[in-house]
Amino acid sequence: MNPETEFREGLEELASHYKEVLRLLGEDPSREGLLKTPMRVAKAMQILTRGYFQDAHKVLTDALFEETYSQMVIVKDIDFFSLCEHHMVPFYGKVHVAYIPNGYITGLSKIARVVDIFSHRLQVQERLTQQIKDCIQETLHPMGVMVVIEAKHMCMQMRGVEKQNAITTTSDFSGAFNQAKTREEFMNLLRGESKRI
Repeated sequence: MNPETEFREGLEELASHYKEVLRLLGEDPSREGLLKTPMRVAKAMQILTRGYFQDAHKVLTDALFEETYSQMVIVKDIDFFSLCEHHMVPFYGKVHVAYIPNGYITGLSKIARVVDIFSHRLQVQERLTQQIKDCIQETLHPMGVMVVIEAKHMCMQMRGVEKQNAITTTSDFSGAFNQAKTREEFMNLLRGESKRI
């Protein structure tokens, strides 16, 4: 399914609700500039929440390989966008993931796909961090997983306290990452300069 061209059931109904939202906000949904807005927003919301209908565990198992490598695997600086479930406005930033294989590895792009699936749901950053970690732990059964997310929240930038530069950092970890030395190694690698390829 291509989320840009194929949409889920309920699209027309969703658009009709957005038409009413426009009216309640004091707009005229029948004016030229807004005629197609309800359907555009309905389609956008289905794209932004497509993660509800995708299986992150299956993404990992579809590219599962036996491998004896047992050192840290890190995929860092994974861009993500999500919608805050409290105000339904975006939060966005970077996800950094590390795991220590225990007989199996997965395709590196699949880690980014897991991030994509869980971020395309109404979220809070804390839950997003935990869901990514739990999915990798439960599917790959590695010796440990650690996830760090750094994000800016539009609900803090556009409304409320209106703080433009605040960054929220969350982390979750399991297994070998319960050891401070292992966590420190991961964090040191995150802080290191990436070599340009």
